[in-house]
Amino acid sequence: MTYLLDTHIIMWTLFNRNNLSSKAVKVFSDMKNQFYYSIASVWEIAIKHRKHPRQITRSGVEFLHYCEAMGFNKLEINDRHICALETLEQKENSPDHDDPFDRILLAQAKGEGMMLMTHDKKFLTYDEPYVFTV
Repeated sequence: MTYLLDTHIIMWTLFNRNNLSSKAVKVFSDMKNQFYYSIASVWEIAIKHRKHPRQITRSGVEFLHYCEAMGFNKLEINDRHICALETLEQKENSPDHDDPFDRILLAQAKGEGMMLMTHDKKFLTYDEPYVFTV
């Protein structure tokens, strides 16, 4: 299976493995699985580090290097992802999910036919089969 990792899953994998559920650990332990990080996650970390350096202590560049060192594959943003962004369906009467980083990650997963591995329950408001909550 191919997984696109949500930003917080990457952070936990790199710096706080105790936050990972046993379900996530099992997925990471399966050598047949492939893992990707999005350049959008690097962008997100760079912005959050700049705004809140005491809470997000790693810069975007450091985050990028950690992802590469872990052997995660990089996923750039392309036109297919932008097109998929416009097709994301939320379940009826769901609250708006206006986090642009979350939305592009889900669109990338959809555009690539990957599973977005996340712990964020906001993704459960989508009527999309590309969300894998751990």
